[in-house]
Amino acid sequence: MSWLSRLPIDRFLLAIIAAAALASVFPATGIAVDVVEWATTVAIAALFFLYGARLSPQETLAGLKHWRLHLLILAFTYLVFPLLGLGISTLGAAWLSPSLMAGVLYLTLVPSTVQSSIAFTSVAKGNVAGAVVSASASNILGVFLTPLLCWLLMTSTGKVVFTASTIVDIALQLFLPFILGQLSRPWTAGYVKAHPGLKLFDRGSIVLVVYGAFSAGMRENMWAQTSWSEILILLAICMVILVVMLSLTWWTARRLGFNRADVIAIQFCGTKKSLASGLPMAGVLFVGQPIGLLVLPLMMFHQAQLMACASLASRYAKQPAESGSQVARG
Repeated sequence: MSWLSRLPIDRFLLAIIAAAALASVFPATGIAVDVVEWATTVAIAALFFLYGARLSPQETLAGLKHWRLHLLILAFTYLVFPLLGLGISTLGAAWLSPSLMAGVLYLTLVPSTVQSSIAFTSVAKGNVAGAVVSASASNILGVFLTPLLCWLLMTSTGKVVFTASTIVDIALQLFLPFILGQLSRPWTAGYVKAHPGLKLFDRGSIVLVVYGAFSAGMRENMWAQTSWSEILILLAICMVILVVMLSLTWWTARRLGFNRADVIAIQFCGTKKSLASGLPMAGVLFVGQPIGLLVLPLMMFHQAQLMACASLASRYAKQPAESGSQVARG
């Protein structure tokens, strides 16, 4: 099975696909529905507590001296991406089912990744310090900005419905645990940093969210609402979004005069969308609504971005430092 480790497929994504497949064959039913929902609620709250305990606001604020780089990355993540998603979801309404098209819009609203953005920037010999600050800031702000953007863009287009209970759930399951995690840092930050195995809990929580989402989808005949042609169209849309953002981040960064290391950080941080944050957020934001198909675009985009950025990072690493003008041209 050593060949499996050489495939450019994220093992975390394989676990998510396995959870979706398991739910499609053996969905939670009866009392298991309540058990999965309760476990998911607790897991999401614990997940965002750990996010708060890990992310250092002091480091983020200290790194803001390179404000042009961070501002540009955040603009791509929370302005350009949403505008692109809104345009595609509006113009392409006839191509996909409402749930899938809502998912396309949703994937453009979630925060950037942290680990992979930093890892690819490091491999490509980019501005790692800038990537750390920007990726961390994206996730800190995303706890608040993603729900706000969903409320502004997805309710106005009729994609989803937000109720008073939704806002309460967001506050209790996302905001409060995250803030408590931030406040607990004097006591918990060292422990969390010293135990990287806690990331297994992170991933296990997200896999549980996926199982619960697809179980609910199966109870609502989710797969009867789509077709293979729609899946292929969705894949094409995800690829278009990725190519547009990879090209736009490079072109804009170069036009604004950033050096090679900064261009790499801007491209890798400004084009990523976090499956780790997006899936549990969806479980809270769209509670009571079918989210199996809604999170499918994010899952597909996640794998596409990993494969594309792994290839780019390897290519950049082989380029001499002075070849900044060649960044992302191919």
